[in-house]
Amino acid sequence: MDTRAIIINQYGGKEQLKESTVTLPELKKNQVLVNVQATSINPIDWKLRQGYLQQKYPWEFPIILGWDVAGVIEEVGEDVTQWKIGDQVFARPATTRFGTYADHTIIDADLLVKIPANVSYKAAAAVPLAGLTAYQVLFDHGKLKAGQKVLIHAGSGGVGTFAIQLAKLQGAYVYTTASKKNHDLLKSLGADEIIDYHTTDFAKVVSQADLVVDALGGSDMQQKSMDVLKPGGYLISLGSIEDESLAKEKQINAKGIWLDENSEQLQALADYMETSKLKSVIATTYPLTQKGIYQAHELSETNHAVGKIVIDNH
Repeated sequence: MDTRAIIINQYGGKEQLKESTVTLPELKKNQVLVNVQATSINPIDWKLRQGYLQQKYPWEFPIILGWDVAGVIEEVGEDVTQWKIGDQVFARPATTRFGTYADHTIIDADLLVKIPANVSYKAAAAVPLAGLTAYQVLFDHGKLKAGQKVLIHAGSGGVGTFAIQLAKLQGAYVYTTASKKNHDLLKSLGADEIIDYHTTDFAKVVSQADLVVDALGGSDMQQKSMDVLKPGGYLISLGSIEDESLAKEKQINAKGIWLDENSEQLQALADYMETSKLKSVIATTYPLTQKGIYQAHELSETNHAVGKIVIDNH
């Protein structure tokens, strides 16, 4: 079927984002077609647009960016039994060139989770990529347990806002770094100690941490992060580890991670949202238009959005 979408036809700046009509592939037996009510912006979107990921994803153009979705099922593949037309769902779809900046998107049925009745499309769309990243960093890779100490860099970012809440739900003691203006928000999410990185060196506040979550990257930041970890602690980065030999020397488990789509973990996040234990922090909302996506990328690229940037399409 044909769908309206915001696409890129070549790598480059935000001016490459264009509204167009794209023919989606045929629905496979194990897939559903979702009418997109909301999606959200993640750094992978503009990094891919700029061409930094073309070796990892050597796709043909046009490319529809966006890998978060909340919407309504419009069609189901013949082998799909657990979902029906009209179901309200959200997902982190598989990373293909047919993303979610579109009126319709195709998703593997096993990646879908039902949106809780008390959660809006916008709040649901904010969760999958950032929420799953936070979950996997803390628990799959960082092995965080109750009573442990975690430092979450960039606590007011998309991943940070979820990571703080999830770490507290696990019973950890949470340090985070953020601008002064965001301290009240992060306190409300459960952070125990908030460090203003403009005025205070986190290495003077944190010591003997079990885990550092690095959403920023950079060798100085990582080196200092290793200094505040106890031997055997974890430094988990959303980018790459700049100095692996230093980590080895300091007996730090350091690794850069890439998100795995996982509907069981997304279901766990949905359950927390249903009981109001987890919430989406939404920085701002833009429409699903060429201008809206342009503005959303512009804000995301500053790395100073508070929470998630959501695209509303209903």
